Amino acid sequence: MSAFVLHLQDATRYERIEGVTSFVGEDRSGSFGIWAGHARLMTSLVFGLARFRIADQPWQFLAMPGALLYVTHNDLYLSTRRYVRDDSYERLSQLLAHELVVEEQQLRALKDSLKCLEQAMLQRLWKTGVGEGSWM
Repeated sequence: MSAFVLHLQDATRYERIEGVTSFVGEDRSGSFGIWAGHARLMTSLVFGLARFRIADQPWQFLAMPGALLYVTHNDLYLSTRRYVRDDSYERLSQLLAHELVVEEQQLRALKDSLKCLEQAMLQRLWKTGVGEGSWM
């Protein structure tokens, strides 16, 4: 069976995976598959899951917030801001759910912090007299 090389890269790491026999992803036009010898292709993957297989091994799943996919000369390059890889769909789903909760809590904390900063700045401006029109 023919194979190709998958190059996974995000903001902090790079993986080179040899012996990949198939890849399934999704762009705006829908789901598609890639096998060895595929013609040159560049597309933008949507938010969600992709998967790939090495020979007869189980599928490996990739969760990512979108990615740029480029295929050339039996190499598939996948560049994304961040990805999570696992061979268990269920485990990956649980991990993603947990990470989304953590990210939501961090975002809420950031918003609260910004609100406090804004209030402190307004109080300081008011105390310095800027609120009374002296700067106009």
